Amino acid sequence: MSFASFGEFLAMGNHGAYVWSAYAISVAVLAINVALPLMARRRYLQEEARRLRREAQQ
Repeated sequence: MSFASFGEFLAMGNHGAYVWSAYAISVAVLAINVALPLMARRRYLQEEARRLRREAQQ
């Protein structure tokens, strides 16, 4: 596949909106699949630290 210009590359033969939105959705899904477990782990560790502090005070 070769394109005469960068504009043609972005247009992807009049299919650019589909192609680039598919890439954007894929990147968003991958980012969510990385971010959610990291956030859940951080939340879990914070809750455990709070629980341990409460137990240490009693």
